[in-house]
Amino acid sequence: MKPSFHPADLRKTVVEMAFAGNAVHLGCAFSIIELLSRLYGRHLRYDETNPDDPMRDYLVLSKGHGVMAQYACLYELGWLDRKDIDNYFHDGSRLKGLSDAHVPGCEVTSGTLGHGLSVGVGLAMAAARKKTGQKCYAIIGDGEINEGPIWEAMLFAAHAKLDNLMIIVDANGFQAMGTTDEVMQLGDLCAKFSAFDFDVLPVDGHHLDAISAAIEALEAKKNGRPKALVAKTVKGKGVSYMENVNAWHYSRLTPDLYVQALREIEGAMA
Repeated sequence: MKPSFHPADLRKTVVEMAFAGNAVHLGCAFSIIELLSRLYGRHLRYDETNPDDPMRDYLVLSKGHGVMAQYACLYELGWLDRKDIDNYFHDGSRLKGLSDAHVPGCEVTSGTLGHGLSVGVGLAMAAARKKTGQKCYAIIGDGEINEGPIWEAMLFAAHAKLDNLMIIVDANGFQAMGTTDEVMQLGDLCAKFSAFDFDVLPVDGHHLDAISAAIEALEAKKNGRPKALVAKTVKGKGVSYMENVNAWHYSRLTPDLYVQALREIEGAMA
């Protein structure tokens, strides 16, 4: 039986990691918690006893700076242990602030934005050619869409008819230095994906049942078109003083803010 991957449990682990490591990137981890909760809890195919199962589905976290959210899921699976959480970002820790393929369960080393999606497209293409039935879910940030390799990967995915690929956009409206509208206007992302020959749906990225329904609706279309889910999310979701406050891209927790965050998250768990 799979772990519950309850969003509040995942957020609590993220806060504990960030405080232990005096680390940043809380806001961009919190915005993908529900997406990862549903992927690991319902949609990804994997062997709980073997993160290297050759028949697993792939989860590529192209926005690698949100990796604490994925680490929290790997902790629920038992692929990471309490020592990993308590020593996050410390000297000698295997857990870094960006996704690292040396960590069990992390498919790519990412954080150089725009890079991970191309790896995901390659994984999806290999699975399609081998006819293994494996799927690849690639999570990208909306700010990451500024990068040219994203569009090259999308063009190639459509050309190769990779309907086993699903791009999930964490559309929280922010990137490191401001809002996406201020830095580089993205326009209608659903229309752009559709123009690139993707099947695409928008979704509330914090509504668990809506996420699953959208994933299932897209995957029901076996038509040779890659898939895209544009998830509207809230940066810093789950802690009141972080929500839609872009300072929490790089801010660190003080002892008082740590206690307040835990209090709010544990309240959601009650």
